[in-house]
Amino acid sequence: MSDAVADRAIRKAFVRLMPVLFVSYILAYIDRVNVGFAALTMNADLGISPYIFGLGAGVFFLGYFVCEIPSNLVMAKVGARRWISRIMISWGVIAVAMALVQGPASFIVIRFLLGAAEAGFFPGVILYLTYWFPQQYRARMIAAFIVAVPVSLALGGPVSTAILQMDGVAGLKGWQWLFILEGLPTILVGLVFLKVMPDRPGEAKWLSSEERSWLQNALDSEARAVAGAHGLSLLQSLADMRVLALAFIWFANTTANLGLAFFLPQILKGLGLTDMQTGITTSIPYIFGTLGIIAFGFISDRHNERRWTLCAALALTALGLTAAGALSGSLLAVAVMAVAAVGIYGAKPPFWPLPSTFLVGNAAAAGIALINATGNLGGFVGPYAIGWIRDATHSYQAGLYLLAALSFVAAVLVPVVVNPRFLKVATPTSGLKRA
Repeated sequence: MSDAVADRAIRKAFVRLMPVLFVSYILAYIDRVNVGFAALTMNADLGISPYIFGLGAGVFFLGYFVCEIPSNLVMAKVGARRWISRIMISWGVIAVAMALVQGPASFIVIRFLLGAAEAGFFPGVILYLTYWFPQQYRARMIAAFIVAVPVSLALGGPVSTAILQMDGVAGLKGWQWLFILEGLPTILVGLVFLKVMPDRPGEAKWLSSEERSWLQNALDSEARAVAGAHGLSLLQSLADMRVLALAFIWFANTTANLGLAFFLPQILKGLGLTDMQTGITTSIPYIFGTLGIIAFGFISDRHNERRWTLCAALALTALGLTAAGALSGSLLAVAVMAVAAVGIYGAKPPFWPLPSTFLVGNAAAAGIALINATGNLGGFVGPYAIGWIRDATHSYQAGLYLLAALSFVAAVLVPVVVNPRFLKVATPTSGLKRA
């Protein structure tokens, strides 16, 4: 079949699917980390210490961890459209319920429930993308999806701090309005997802029969090649050394990512900035993080290279966080945090195509969920450790060094674990047009 048919099929799938996925992930991340901006006033109102805040911010990921693998297995059975819609609606409701927090105990409980509700969204979308895009397109497609993270953080700062100015409107605190106004859109987009997103190419009426045939045949051929080379069962995938190694690397990246994201507003506020200045300044590293995703995603697919691209991104993370610790207390730290953000977000596009090179079917659903669930433990460890270190040392410097060290270890491990002898990656189907 001609390259023109392939190009049309991929272009149509991208245009139809990616805007909804992109907006959904923006909302997911805003609802996940807006607590960092709410903390600028909420912590004082409710008597929440840095330690308790770090615990509450991180406990979200324990709820996520507990429910993630079952969630992805259910999605593989009932279909992405219905299940991801369910996830979004339930987490939107609980995100709004954060406005009801009364103190440390309810803060921790609702954060745990929010994580349980959102569990399965990210690995579900990663799995969903494997239903639509052949291997040689995936780093760019994953980059287009994940770029929502720094975009959400760049937008979330100014928007969230602006909403905080609504303090006293209708008798509610500014932080309560923040949770309400940023949670409601998630419910609405969840309903849109249910209406417009097909599960597989065969259900896409906006593809011609020729385009559906090419896309489904390409994906089926690729799946057969992977299954023939590996053929792991669901249980085997959960104990596979390749899955566990990738899980640790993702854990290190997520620990750095969310350890920084939750405390960056408070770090910058400590430099003497106003709430609005803090929101605007917080957006700077994430603007650069967006560029990192685009650049690393393009390079990784263009050269069909994951190993050294991923290693370079993690090394850049370690360098930026080390410099941020050394410059702690100075506005210059914002510049090197931008360097760290390029590495943190640039690591994601070359990383996530790796599991689907040796996992298919239920093994892919379980393996991808395990990798992300283990990584999300970093979302607990990062905020918790930084909150504890901040209470113990009255500084964020040592916490930044801890995140840098973990990123460095991951960077050193990548060349060892991400190599053909270890991963034994299946060769992409020769009949597929190279991107």
